[in-house]
Amino acid sequence: MSEHEHSSGIGFFEKYLTIWVLLCMAAGVLIGVYLPQIPSFLSKFEYANVSIPVAILIWLMIYPMMLKVDFASIKQVGQNPRGLVVTWVTNWLIKPFTMYAIALFFFYVVYQSVIPRELGRQYLAGAVLLGAAPCTAMVFVWSHLTKGNPAYTLVQVATNDLIILAAFVPIVGLLLGISGISIPWNTLFLSVILFVVIPLGAGWLSRVMITKSHGLEYFEHSFIPKFGNVTITGLLLTLVIIFSFQGRIIVENPLNILLIAIPLVIQTFLIFFIAYFWAKAWKLPHDVAAPAGMIGASNFFELAVAVAISVFGLQSGATMATVVGVLVEVPVMLTLVKIANNTKSWFPQKSR
Repeated sequence: MSEHEHSSGIGFFEKYLTIWVLLCMAAGVLIGVYLPQIPSFLSKFEYANVSIPVAILIWLMIYPMMLKVDFASIKQVGQNPRGLVVTWVTNWLIKPFTMYAIALFFFYVVYQSVIPRELGRQYLAGAVLLGAAPCTAMVFVWSHLTKGNPAYTLVQVATNDLIILAAFVPIVGLLLGISGISIPWNTLFLSVILFVVIPLGAGWLSRVMITKSHGLEYFEHSFIPKFGNVTITGLLLTLVIIFSFQGRIIVENPLNILLIAIPLVIQTFLIFFIAYFWAKAWKLPHDVAAPAGMIGASNFFELAVAVAISVFGLQSGATMATVVGVLVEVPVMLTLVKIANNTKSWFPQKSR
């Protein structure tokens, strides 16, 4: 997502992301139904089950976000140790498992008469991918909107990115394995290398080289903003392609989008309040508590979408579920921003 931290905190594009997403979904569905030759042409450009056009678009989404990650900030890890404990435990020891439990309950129990078992299993896989990928980029925006502590936000994002490298594949593998979903481990590892390691390395290298030649001020205020709308454009074009492949399925089951959204929204609120109330119990300042709640509640959905496409394919229910994650993200997170801003008085006033 584009992350200029302008005074308004959230840009025009991001603010109305749900509307753009809906428009792109509609465009994709229309292409899929009325111009099926377009998706069938695009499906020719594949390598190891990964769509080349989609891979390029996903890099366009992820690289600008990785420019934001400053690994030098990890030196400040000791400044808010309890805030980081809240973030790490919520994100990695609670979030993937609550997502799994909630999605399992809905897709296998509540919806069993409406959604066929096999499709429910695919939706569960998509939910698991979202649950194992905490936010790395939009959290800068959410933190800014709640006047979060920027140094703490930077450290939590940098450490999270490092944890993703180690924890994402084992957690996804474990939860999909329990669900009886066969896991192509090679594809899962390849996805993390393609969509986390390479863009993260490229972002870090760009930061080091450009800061060295032009200074930090230029890098943060001139270079990063150049990519402002690249991420969103990449995301929206990816959605058009995904929905052109999903067109028929959606026209036949339009209700499924709403059914997928319900467990995802419940999970988002639950995770936010777990981290937020934990921070309150530990008497952490609001500028740490708010971003701690936001990072777990928000998802690194670009990674989830990328992995779903690589592992399960563009036409899968898993990809569909991750895309519904994109759809609900902004309105739900803006609601949580409001809640966080209205409950500031619950927390000690001074940031320590």
